[in-house]
Amino acid sequence: MNEEPKSIWKKSWTGPRKLLLAWLGLVIVTMILFAIIMLAAGARITREELKLWLALLLCATMVFFLVIFIRWIFCWRNFKRFIFGVACLATLIALAYAEEDWRGWHAWNQFKQQWEAKGEKFDWQSSVPPAVPDDQNFALTPLVFTSYGQMLTRDGKMIPDNDRDTNFVVRMEMPIARDYSDWPTNGAGNWEKATLTDLEPWQNYYRTLAATTNLFPVAPQPQSPAQDVLLALSKYNSTIEELRQASRLPYSRFPLEYDKDNPEAILLPHLAVMKNCVRILRLRAIAELQSGQSEKALEDLKLMLNLNQSIRTEPVLISHLVRIAMAAITLQPVYEGLAEHQWSDAQLTELDSELARLDFLADYEFSMRGERIFGISVTEYLRRSRNAQVFDYTESGDHSSPFQNIGLRLAPASLFYRNELTIAQMHQQWTLPLADLENRIVSPAKVSRSQAAADRELKRGWPYNILARMIFPAVSSVIINYAREQSSVDLARVAIALERFRLAHGEYPESLDALASQFMGKVPHDIIGGGPLHYRLDPPSQSSGAAGGQFVLYSVGWNERDDGGVVVLQKGSTPSADISQGDWVWRYSQK
Repeated sequence: MNEEPKSIWKKSWTGPRKLLLAWLGLVIVTMILFAIIMLAAGARITREELKLWLALLLCATMVFFLVIFIRWIFCWRNFKRFIFGVACLATLIALAYAEEDWRGWHAWNQFKQQWEAKGEKFDWQSSVPPAVPDDQNFALTPLVFTSYGQMLTRDGKMIPDNDRDTNFVVRMEMPIARDYSDWPTNGAGNWEKATLTDLEPWQNYYRTLAATTNLFPVAPQPQSPAQDVLLALSKYNSTIEELRQASRLPYSRFPLEYDKDNPEAILLPHLAVMKNCVRILRLRAIAELQSGQSEKALEDLKLMLNLNQSIRTEPVLISHLVRIAMAAITLQPVYEGLAEHQWSDAQLTELDSELARLDFLADYEFSMRGERIFGISVTEYLRRSRNAQVFDYTESGDHSSPFQNIGLRLAPASLFYRNELTIAQMHQQWTLPLADLENRIVSPAKVSRSQAAADRELKRGWPYNILARMIFPAVSSVIINYAREQSSVDLARVAIALERFRLAHGEYPESLDALASQFMGKVPHDIIGGGPLHYRLDPPSQSSGAAGGQFVLYSVGWNERDDGGVVVLQKGSTPSADISQGDWVWRYSQK
């Protein structure tokens, strides 16, 4: 007589157990058939109902197979087979990981060696600006230190949140209003729309504010708008003078924490402060021009340009985008002084020399190389740390998805090597060639093709670009800003030469050829396409009185079409120029 097995899992499946298994199978089949019938009948199923249905189906299926698996594995022979199978599978996975990791590492290093032989750099430290003497470093002066000193030490180490001085005074901030929500927006000048600044709203703002606060000094009785604005801003005179003296130092290197493992965590607190400095200097320079103090306005313009150059060596794209915004702010007082004929020939010569230092086409290539290294370094950090919090742009946040963390921890190293290779190849092929530095040309058509190619690469559903999709910049939206600002600087310099010609001859020239050699070494061409800049004289209006009338100077702009010097405005209550449409124009309004 055979002995009854002691384990319930070794008993034959009869009675209740057999019924349970059959019932689970029936549930699964019924749910699937019911779903098919409902869908065939055209029934509308909500997303929540579908989620519940799938969850029930998944649970039933898991229980079904779990029961079968437990029944199967509680047999010594099957258990040994299971352990052997798991060991074989683990060995195969390990071999596959090792082989794929080697292939990814080899492909990435082969690419690096090929391009490093041509002078390219791919490691983060190669992009870090060199050290400069502390006593000659603009960024380490006491005043400039306040632009970042609440968050960073003088040697670039991040100060923990709990250790930051809440009473720290950012002396370099110099706000021009009580806050940025209540300052006057009417009367703002915009050279792209050929409008000058009306300082009366600012005068009224400061005088009204004085009734409730003492933030800005005001005269007992109203003066001219320019005088009242200069009086209100006089509270910053000593700070601006200290900043001017600091800007004359030969070097500038902000102590950013370039040695952080995660480049995404590098803090850049000085950028907003630098931009705000340029904003207050713009208002002050315009007020100085309107009060007849062109020499002081020139000194403030030179300071604005020095501030711009002080962050030029930073290999971070956002730093250069801030520089572009700072340059756009700087051009407004240049424009207003030209429109009102307030600059002398000597001042114009000096101003042209200062503007000539700006080269945003070269800066584009420099920043794109920095952005390439930045993306590679972030990917390398992910390979080492397997920490998905890098996508939160913070070291302390815990917002990443659990699936991201699990995926990063299980992914082979090859995933990261291949994504580094993808990032490097895309930059080499589609971003760096877009600015032709030798011929100083940008082709919007070429940019469009490169953007389309980059989009196709990033949309491919495979793991070798999954990180690149998160890191790679939008090519077209980046270079259009560089091209636009370089064109603006070129137009400003030609406008300066035209004003110098007018001062010498009493009228503007018939063509730009008359400017060569005497008023500028070489007239720049249109960087869009490389053709000559468009120029024509406008006859003086009856109310103008301007000697020789006015002129229209323009680039064909991003649409590569000559629209006759027409600026297209965006929609909105205070529309700005649409830089992707129409021409990029420098002209003065007919009074």
